[in-house]
Amino acid sequence: MSTSKSYYKPLNISSVFRPGLFENRVAIVTGGATGIGKGITKELLFLGCTVVIASRKADRLADGAEEIRNWLANTGQRATLHVVQCNVRNEDEVKKLISTTVQKFGKLDFLINNGGGQFLSPTADIRLKGWNAVVETNLTGTFLLCREAYNQWMKEHGGTIVNMAMDMWKGYPYMGHSGAARAGVVNLTKTLGVEWAQSNVRVNAVAPGSSIVSPTAAANYGNVSIFDGVGENIPMKRTGTVEEVCSAVCFLLSPGAAFITGETIRIDGGHSYYITPNFRLPDSKPTDVYSWQSKFDADAAKGPQSKL
Repeated sequence: MSTSKSYYKPLNISSVFRPGLFENRVAIVTGGATGIGKGITKELLFLGCTVVIASRKADRLADGAEEIRNWLANTGQRATLHVVQCNVRNEDEVKKLISTTVQKFGKLDFLINNGGGQFLSPTADIRLKGWNAVVETNLTGTFLLCREAYNQWMKEHGGTIVNMAMDMWKGYPYMGHSGAARAGVVNLTKTLGVEWAQSNVRVNAVAPGSSIVSPTAAANYGNVSIFDGVGENIPMKRTGTVEEVCSAVCFLLSPGAAFITGETIRIDGGHSYYITPNFRLPDSKPTDVYSWQSKFDADAAKGPQSKL
């Protein structure tokens, strides 16, 4: 039996947080119709929060919203879900997303910058168009949403922002574009955490590992078996769940994290501190070695050299 499954014991709960924790709060979750974003949306709704989900694709947004509303009805919880189509790379659409939310619900307490995307490719094969698309979505989109949330509401009223990073601490072969962008998100999170503290705005991030099992993630990579055997290379000897990311996000939004800002929480079972890589590289020939002694030996073998 694979260790990535045998150690996984799901908990039969809907949230570890108290009911009603986020009542009378308003949140925006980008990419909130699928994957981790959908999980975050569900938990926020379960805790009483009003949630606006945003996505670039209207059909994905509609399908996700229908599923979430059906789920919400079955829980018996009363909460409001609203949808706004938005491409986070488009400055005008981002401005409209924030303004629409504030106008409709009167405020904006939380912003969760979950929307993003990337594709597997050796870095040497990434074209500029693909590079720009990933960097603009993951980094520039995060910047635009943070800036507009701050300028349109949080600067005067306070608020909490959670950004999305990734397990790129040791580099990320075949994800050079996203690794670079997410590293930028981590630094942006630190910077804004300091700059905006005086406005009572906390900015943190979560960094899910590549071991978080999500059907959406698998589908995005063409149903590649990206989770096969992953748990065996993780110190905790299992893969992670979407819910384990969601609970970390909710903690950072909660009063329990009131003195935390500029921080990034790694959710990877210790994998980022372990020696195994995210992806195995192809075998290669030995690389050159530099040594003073080897240079000396080579010169000595040539014998005395005449100098002009």
